[in-house]
Order: sequence, then structure tokens, then C-alpha cells
Amino acid sequence: MGSIANAFSSSIGKKLIMGLTGLFLISFLIVHCFLNSFVFFDKTGVLFNEGAHFMATNWIIRAMEVVLMLGLVLHIIQGARLTFENQAARPVKYAYNDGNANSKWYSRSMGLLGTLLLIFLIVHLSDFWVVSRFTGIEHFNGGTPLDAAGREDLYAVMHAKFSEPWRVVLYVLAMVSLAYHLLHGFASTFQTMGWNHKKYTPIIKVLGVWFSILVPLLFALMPIAIYFGWGL
Repeated sequence: MGSIANAFSSSIGKKLIMGLTGLFLISFLIVHCFLNSFVFFDKTGVLFNEGAHFMATNWIIRAMEVVLMLGLVLHIIQGARLTFENQAARPVKYAYNDGNANSKWYSRSMGLLGTLLLIFLIVHLSDFWVVSRFTGIEHFNGGTPLDAAGREDLYAVMHAKFSEPWRVVLYVLAMVSLAYHLLHGFASTFQTMGWNHKKYTPIIKVLGVWFSILVPLLFALMPIAIYFGWGL
């Protein structure tokens, strides 16, 4: 047990944990983005609520939520540890050091980007996940009616939340942070796992760029479209 603990507390072990949890979070983003895209295909909200109902009642999804939360917490803790350790290893910043010559600014700012995303996650989870999983929609804003199919109307909750400008701004800024976070983290995750190949690595990097743009863009478009009434 001691050798295992030492392996995961080492620099390589910490990066390995970041890579594994990063892969899991990337898969979650794909599923979550797919579900959220339902709002663009049905302005009544029934399709979105059906997807949300499935996510809330399927026992496999509920079990994976526990794994997701554990992975998210572990990802945050390990990310914070790596950030602090990297800063401690370079206590003196040279006046003439050109950081861009060695890495992109967002690669050196993962701690800041991660902090912004953490703030967003706290707001997002309290707005939707806590409501749908624990308190119930009937406790939201004096009681929100069921949709046309008789399911909890999370679509109505979303409309109410995104009628507030500060939430829309927060979500958009968070998605900009997510985009930069993924620009570094997507390809870095595969590299950390040792999945490097001269034939496939360039493809992974291109895929990572597109993933880093499209997924945050779709997430950001949802609150913007709702706030300005663009067909939703």
C-alpha cells in the first residue's frame, strides 16, 4: 500500500491522475453537451426535459455521477497541488524570461483557469444539479409546473436562471476559460497517458483544438440564445 501511495504522490503519479480524470471529464463533456443541444431542436423544452429525466433516473448514470464527482474533486486537488509545486520550484521570476518562447500563456495559467471554472461549477451545480437531484423543482421559485409530457420542467428553470444577465456573463466567461483549459488539457492528457505516436499525435492535437472550440461554444450559445430569445 505504501508503494502505491508513493507512486501516486510522485510527480509522475500526480500527472497520471490528472490524465485519467481528465479523460473521464472529457467524456462527461461530450455527453453533457449532447444533452444540452436538445434545447436547440425543441423550443417547448419537452425533448430537453426527457433527456434530463433519463439522466436523473437511470441508475447507471446516477452511479457514474458519484464517480464523476470523485474524479472532479481529485482532478481539482491534483491540479492545485501541481500548480503550487510548480510555483514553489520557480520562486524567482526572471525579468527577461520570455515564457511564450517555451509554452503558451494558457498552459502556464491552468491554475487560474481552473479556479474560474471552479467558481462556475459551484454556481452551475447549485442552479441545476442540486435542484434536479435533491430539492426538487417544486421548491424552485414558488413552484415550477411540469412540462407538457408531465416531467419536471428543468427547461423552465433554465429560462428563469438565464434571464439574469450576470449568470449569462458568468457562463460565457467560464466557457472561454474552459476552451483555453481544454486547449492545453486535451492533448496533454493523451501525452500524459503515454499515447504518443508520430502518426496519431498530430491528429489528436487537431481534434483537441476543434473540441476546445466547439464544445465550449455550444455551451455558451445556450444561455446567450435563451437570454436574447433566439428561438428558445
